[in-house]
Amino acid sequence: MEEQDEGQSEKDPLPPPVDQAPTAVSPLQPWIEIPLAGTNEAVHMPISGRGAANTTYKFSYDAPETVTMGLPAPPVEWMEMPAGVTGCASGLEYLALVDQVLVHQVVELFELVTPYELENKYVIKNSMGQQIYYAFEESETCHRNFCGNQRGFTLGFLDYTQKEVMRLVRPFKCCAGWPCCACFNHCAYTIDVESPPGTVIGSVRQTLSPWKVHLDILDHHGNTVLKVRGPCCLCQEVCCTGDVNFEVKTTDLKNNIGTISKQWGGWIREVYTKADNFSLTFPQDLDVRTKATLMAAMFLIEFAYFERKNRRR
Repeated sequence: MEEQDEGQSEKDPLPPPVDQAPTAVSPLQPWIEIPLAGTNEAVHMPISGRGAANTTYKFSYDAPETVTMGLPAPPVEWMEMPAGVTGCASGLEYLALVDQVLVHQVVELFELVTPYELENKYVIKNSMGQQIYYAFEESETCHRNFCGNQRGFTLGFLDYTQKEVMRLVRPFKCCAGWPCCACFNHCAYTIDVESPPGTVIGSVRQTLSPWKVHLDILDHHGNTVLKVRGPCCLCQEVCCTGDVNFEVKTTDLKNNIGTISKQWGGWIREVYTKADNFSLTFPQDLDVRTKATLMAAMFLIEFAYFERKNRRR
């Protein structure tokens, strides 16, 4: 037995020299760095897989080639994962230390020259400009091109490791959205929040109102925890260049605790593209799951009221 053990040990490979030691290979697919149109900022988008950068961007595998105008954008910086955060799904820890998130929709160059609607892509940042998530739409081609802002979709959220940490699910509802008919479930806009994907942690539902946007923020038990109230007019064109603000209120409607704001992006961006910028503010000590559900309300507002098919035409 001792001779057999010695023979086996002689056949074991020797450890490689220090200067030839193998390095850990990360499963992370390369990010492509894309400058945001109309800004001096850049963002990271996956180079392959779900939500990958559109093929209209010209790039090689090793060295992305992007067209920039003016000063080059600073390198993309990601927010570090907060330590010591408990009581939430993995990946939502980023929301625990923020009181504001900024959402930039990526301009699709292909949509500028064709009537074809592509799946939307978004970059979520904190108030310091650090990227938190990358979000991408998954929907049917017919829904995007013929159903417009009423289409059903899922919106996946990737963190820096390209792990899907959250998913928004909006069902398709034909002829939904009329505020005066929102008391009926099949006539009301809804969206669910899943984190991890498959586990519902909250939802957003449109409620009855004469004409303004009324939304309820629900927890995973279906209880209303916050309410969102929109303005009388949602117009934002060349003659209306102000931000459109939606107030986040307590359930008794007595206190404002945050704001969802559709930001004015400049008349060229607003008229010729459908790429929108949003900001969301909330108390920093708000429950992480409620923060995620408020983000879902922001995207429901984006798709339902500002995602107009061929708006630039």
